Amino acid sequence: MTDVKIKITDRDGVLHEIDAPTDMNMNLMEVVRSYELAPEGTIGICGGMAMCASCQCYVKSNHKLPEKSDDEDAMLAEAFNVEDNSRLGCQLHITEDMEGLEVELAPEES
Repeated sequence: MTDVKIKITDRDGVLHEIDAPTDMNMNLMEVVRSYELAPEGTIGICGGMAMCASCQCYVKSNHKLPEKSDDEDAMLAEAFNVEDNSRLGCQLHITEDMEGLEVELAPEES
């Protein structure tokens, strides 16, 4: 399998069901950017280094995801609009286990 179906709700509340490649070592933030689900310059500002939280999302499905790294945990501790199900999209690499994953992009920090 090279693609998984993922449901992403953008910041305007619009649901997108997209195909995300598992064979390109992409993360969720890169997928959101490639499908242009957030305005240019509003997501992945730090380039995926877990240093800005612009790619924060809420995991809505019950998928078993990798544990948060110390860097991700520290960044979320400083971010706005953090919920119990918050993750940084740049830290979630697309794998076959993510088939059916449902996420919602967190509001843009102001």
